[in-house]
Amino acid sequence: MDKLPKIDRQREHQANERTFLAWVRTSIALISFGIAIARFGIFLRQLNLAITQQETRVNPLTNSENLGLALVISGIFTIVLAAWRYNQVFWQIERASYKPSRLIVWIMTGVVIILGLFCIPLLLWRNKVPSRSPVPRQLQSRNLY
Repeated sequence: MDKLPKIDRQREHQANERTFLAWVRTSIALISFGIAIARFGIFLRQLNLAITQQETRVNPLTNSENLGLALVISGIFTIVLAAWRYNQVFWQIERASYKPSRLIVWIMTGVVIILGLFCIPLLLWRNKVPSRSPVPRQLQSRNLY
């Protein structure tokens, strides 16, 4: 078994750590976007209720809360996968038996494609907006219109 010189092993471990930190940033971004999308969807529904005085009908499958939850779960899955891969590569470097694997790349590609497909109904779905905003009750009673 051919051992790498100490400086080369150090560089490989540092590269492994940088790769792990890139995955951590990706998982933090997924979790953050998930929270933002879920909360922004709730905000938009409450805003619509305040303006139109009508409850917005929400699709039980394709809504922003479900997409946000899927993003948060994907972020958690990403960090678990990153930690597993970091440890696997660490020991491969130590044993001088590193073999690259594209499986994780394909898994993450599939997850991102699926989440992107879930975004399409949210982008295509439109609320029917009234032609003009309703007159507030306080103004109706004063006959200002």
